Amino acid sequence: MTARKTIAIIGATGAQGGGLVRAILNDTNGEFTARAITRNVQSDKATALANQGAEVVAADLDDLDSLQHAFSDAYGAYCVTNFWEHFSPEKELIQAQNLATAAKQAGVQHVIWSTLEDTRQWVPLSDDRMPTLMDKYKVPHFDTKGEANHYFTDLGVPTTFLLTSFYWDNFIYFGMEPQKGPDGRYAITLPMGDKKLPGIASEDIGRCAYGVFQKGSELIGQTVGIAGEHLTGDEMAAIFSQALGQTVAYNSVDPAVYRSFGFPGAADLGNMFQFKRDFNDDFCGARDINVARSLNPSLQDFATWLNRNKDRIPLK
Repeated sequence: MTARKTIAIIGATGAQGGGLVRAILNDTNGEFTARAITRNVQSDKATALANQGAEVVAADLDDLDSLQHAFSDAYGAYCVTNFWEHFSPEKELIQAQNLATAAKQAGVQHVIWSTLEDTRQWVPLSDDRMPTLMDKYKVPHFDTKGEANHYFTDLGVPTTFLLTSFYWDNFIYFGMEPQKGPDGRYAITLPMGDKKLPGIASEDIGRCAYGVFQKGSELIGQTVGIAGEHLTGDEMAAIFSQALGQTVAYNSVDPAVYRSFGFPGAADLGNMFQFKRDFNDDFCGARDINVARSLNPSLQDFATWLNRNKDRIPLK
């Protein structure tokens, strides 16, 4: 019997990495085994993954030596960073460089780098249609990931660049759930106008990544964009109304208004949505639902995901 190949998975207790760990573990006859990488191997989530059959290894994105150890002898690696943990572009760039360096030094044969567009290629810093943030960025949590792509290419790391989409899980965890207005009616608020927002269940990102690894070297050097569905705000509101059994409206606001909401990251997200709105053809075009479904035949559309998760939406 051929030995199974190890996939080392950064963020294994998070949304993207956790989905990939489960996709590997659920394919009991597959060619891969999951190495779940996390800072705290004693956490409840890490313990649960170990109980399900994953190898759990400690590493920190700020510690290159720990990453080299975690990637040792691995065939593949799933690399992702979490800007929202620290809100620091500089830290995210260092972490991405550490990931690329560790993968190169460990001789990993296939890396997936979970990346996003560098929006400055569409909206230069001199363009005042949206404010410049942190002196160097338009959408910091996008721009740094796109900028970091070169760490992988410069080192010759065999990489597939995975473009993800808006997590529908944000309606559960990120405070984007339908809110009740003064009139007692619920509404979702987005600065997208009448443009479509590519979205995906976070679990499906991991399943799509598994599909990329299953294709072997076929997608190395390519950029693969995934989404479960492209929907307008009105279309999402209608699906919410159907699933929740009560009317949910779409509250379309200007990006400047969204930036003014004042929660941590509001300016970044306001710029992000404006980028998606203003360059909608480019953004949607880079995220092909058919490609995602070819990688992940169980890909969910929004209605399917919402019907499975509607009881988790924190309505007040």
